Amino acid sequence: MVIVTMFSSAVMVTMFSSAVMVTKFSSAMRTILCLVFVRILYPVSALPYTSPQAPNYLPGYPDEWAFTTRQQTEPAPKVDYKEVMKDIVEVMTNSRDFWPADNGNYGPLFIRLTWHNTGSYRTSDGRGGADGARQRFEPERSWADNTNLDKARALLWPIKQKYGQGLSWGDLFVLAGNAAFESMGGPYFGFCGGRIDADDGSESVQLGPSPEQELLMPCKVSGKCQEPLGANDIGLIYVNPEGHMGIPDPVATARHVREVFARMDMNDSETVALMGGGHSFGGTHGACPAGAGPSPREDPVNPWPGLCGSGKGYDAFTSGFEFAFTTHPTTFDVEYFNNLINFDWQVHVGPGGRFQWRPILSEGMDSPTAPTNDGRYPRRYVGALTSDIALTKDEAYKKLVELYASDRKLFNRAWSHAWYKLTTRDMGPRTRCSNDDAPPPQWFQYPLPDPPAQLANFEEVKQKLVEVLDDDTGEAIGMFTRLAWQCSSTFRSTDYLGGCNGARIRFSPQKDWAVNINVESAIDTLEPIKEEFGTNLSWADLIVLAGNTALEEAGGYPLKFCGGRTDATDGRGSDNLYPMITGNFSDSLVQLKNYIAIMGLTQREFASLNGAGYAVGESRNCDGLFCQRNSFQTAVASHTRPYSTPSTLSNIFFLTLLSERWDKYTIPDTGKEVYKARGKNLLMLPTDLFFLVDPELLAIAQDFAADNDLFLSVVASAWTKLSNADRFKGPTGNVCDQ
Repeated sequence: MVIVTMFSSAVMVTMFSSAVMVTKFSSAMRTILCLVFVRILYPVSALPYTSPQAPNYLPGYPDEWAFTTRQQTEPAPKVDYKEVMKDIVEVMTNSRDFWPADNGNYGPLFIRLTWHNTGSYRTSDGRGGADGARQRFEPERSWADNTNLDKARALLWPIKQKYGQGLSWGDLFVLAGNAAFESMGGPYFGFCGGRIDADDGSESVQLGPSPEQELLMPCKVSGKCQEPLGANDIGLIYVNPEGHMGIPDPVATARHVREVFARMDMNDSETVALMGGGHSFGGTHGACPAGAGPSPREDPVNPWPGLCGSGKGYDAFTSGFEFAFTTHPTTFDVEYFNNLINFDWQVHVGPGGRFQWRPILSEGMDSPTAPTNDGRYPRRYVGALTSDIALTKDEAYKKLVELYASDRKLFNRAWSHAWYKLTTRDMGPRTRCSNDDAPPPQWFQYPLPDPPAQLANFEEVKQKLVEVLDDDTGEAIGMFTRLAWQCSSTFRSTDYLGGCNGARIRFSPQKDWAVNINVESAIDTLEPIKEEFGTNLSWADLIVLAGNTALEEAGGYPLKFCGGRTDATDGRGSDNLYPMITGNFSDSLVQLKNYIAIMGLTQREFASLNGAGYAVGESRNCDGLFCQRNSFQTAVASHTRPYSTPSTLSNIFFLTLLSERWDKYTIPDTGKEVYKARGKNLLMLPTDLFFLVDPELLAIAQDFAADNDLFLSVVASAWTKLSNADRFKGPTGNVCDQ
């Protein structure tokens, strides 16, 4: 048996130059017309690679949707990752009877394990990836693409047991692929450790299939799923390797390869490099059309037993395809690219009932084969997936294939860097790596310059801010608090991007977001203070300190300030950070709770900050949540705070919300849709009303309405938590905790 490589159910791509003979697609298409009818013999519904439709419910999930954030605990003492990799290599060549190793080597299986853990990452919301090691739980463990990876995890258990809590499953999954590549001749760039294991799969529920996923990001037709979903088939890592919608059309498939890989921030050269590196090894398994059997969700005691013969070895069924990728399935080389270039290919239906490709041989030419360790079948034929052939049907991809085939050194570099990005993209900045020998910051980690060598005297800066606030007519409190909120609330706890460190709100795209209208006024107001303190004061520190000072001046509890932020030189890294909630009728309750979870806040913490925005947010030309609601209609300004004076931080939001009856209302001048108190000029955003109708949020609103001190206390802690969330010191530490 040849273990399916991690890429056998995904796709990859890169860039090149030089031309040799490629697939004669015209003849292949003629073959397709005949073979399409063969599909009748193997209904799509019977094939495990077909993504399941989301069930009405998932066993083990509560009836109420709970969007949770990872509860991270301090890791145990560090382990020596190099020693772990040595242990993995020993396991790789010790074939076990319960799941015999293809060619006596589990390396390709471990590579697939790593790929399918890390490849779930998506840029749209930062979910997925190996951090958390959620492939151990539903729904990921039962994805069709993860068939038989339970065996890989079982093989690694003795290593996890040996190192205990000092080695997370997430780190072990990534190290397994790293060790496999290096031991089989692949280039090794490095490792960033410090993944924290999740307690359950709740953070993967939004990846689907689940009711939450259907509400947040529905996919009406499997195979045509759009962003923010990562794959275009629920349950697959990327695209269907058989071809888009199961049709073996390489031209159409190439388009979808590019689109889907871009969803995890991979460009053409990275995609082709990953494909070629991953498909240097192993092969695919589809010994018969009977399938792999029930998934772990369907049969947790004996999942994926395999319904072809013994179900293992040469009888294994994993993806439903059956072939080796190269003639040397345990050696890292460029044969994969050479095969794509040097052979013409034809499509056929393999023994597993799926469309796959084989070389067209000239008369007298032997079919390329790979060795096996199965006495019954000493050789396996070399083949390809539709997603592989797609690389020869797209001009940009084809050039990369030719380039990598002709320049091994260039390919090694492209592969090693793309693999490091794939396995590290969800880890955030380099400062979160637990190991000192991790590679230096990479561009995809959006590194920041060092902070000022000598920091400004923040008490003096604060005094200047107080003078501005005292001399102002009251608008500066709202300007400063909203600027700080808009800057800090970009933080995502899912992949540790965003936050105010770097002050990227000064640059495109953030400064151009509609929700950031008028923030430049606050920045202009702060400009003289920035100029006075010069390079010792970063914009990031000034923005956060201005927000703190404004909240305190408005009546909030004293806030502890932690300085030492630095400034980015551009806005890179912000493309996917636009606020998911802006207070419009298009925002749903499930979207709001998802937004809260991604930000890393509890519902109580977010409720307090939403209330603070209502009470002391910007009072003119404003958009988003940190706006006094009168800012949407100046005519009602004097009636929006019946319980407090303007720019006073209090629980007025909750008192007002619970004291009135609300009707939908369209503001005449702007057409903005809000809620208006019956008989009064009091406005609320549509998302504000969720605190009245959702039982969990209502309970919080009632607590705050009854206790202003409680409200002020939670505002202080939540504001500080969000302001400092991006001040990383290792996987779980924070420089501001000292």
